[in-house]
Amino acid sequence: MKQKSSNEKLDSTASEERSGPQGSQTLLRGLDMLDQVIDGPVALAELSGRMGLTRSTTHRLANALIDRGFLTFQPREGYQLGPKLLYLGFLAQAQVDLVHTARGHIEELAASSEDTVHLGRLDHERALYLDKIPGRRRVEISSRVGDRHPLTSTGLGKALLLDTPAGQWRRLFDTDHAEGGMPMDYGVWADRMKGYVESGCAFDLEENEDQIRCVAAPIRDASDRIVAAISVSSAAQYMDDGRMQALRADVLATARAISVDLGWQEGTSGVVRAQGRRQK
Repeated sequence: MKQKSSNEKLDSTASEERSGPQGSQTLLRGLDMLDQVIDGPVALAELSGRMGLTRSTTHRLANALIDRGFLTFQPREGYQLGPKLLYLGFLAQAQVDLVHTARGHIEELAASSEDTVHLGRLDHERALYLDKIPGRRRVEISSRVGDRHPLTSTGLGKALLLDTPAGQWRRLFDTDHAEGGMPMDYGVWADRMKGYVESGCAFDLEENEDQIRCVAAPIRDASDRIVAAISVSSAAQYMDDGRMQALRADVLATARAISVDLGWQEGTSGVVRAQGRRQK
């Protein structure tokens, strides 16, 4: 039997390492290392401790990630996420279609609630309706895909405003009502908005259309930015205060599920926004 040369043995070993359990372990360690630097630069000693690896192994693995652009290293700061992740994130975001991503989720919500579900996004200080799943009840909701509705009177619109500074609310409110919104006291509206901001969920209490109420929640992307919102709408007779409170959990859960599909992660809320403010 012909014996393998030393070079053949090395090639074989390297191949087994890449494809076998050891290669998988190295891959998982690399992914774990990326998780460890999400919150900012990490020095080698600290990164080694977090990973539970020796400094030499940590250094070797980090250098491999640097070579591929997944990490960068600053002498006075440490390791941090690299430009390759920005590029991949951009490509992933470009490949995600919001309506397609959300469709299955809002269909399930419409089926379980038996009410009409809307999906919309911000469009020049109006709520643009992107999709609509009709409910099973004999309730006519006079909305159509492509409609643009006021932000401050619709539940979906208010959900889109949950991250908007309170200092901008009055201007938006006055603009909407100057264009024919239902009469309402700003103080009452602002107090309700403060509650919506705290709960992460907004209501329409017949402010946009008589006898129609809805429960809405925002959808966030990987940067924790609100990029869309969903709402469940029905006649007031099916939407008393108790049912609206009960629907909050389902609407929030659906919005979170869509957000996760767009790259959002639980626990990022507020963190990315705070980092963005520090960089300005």
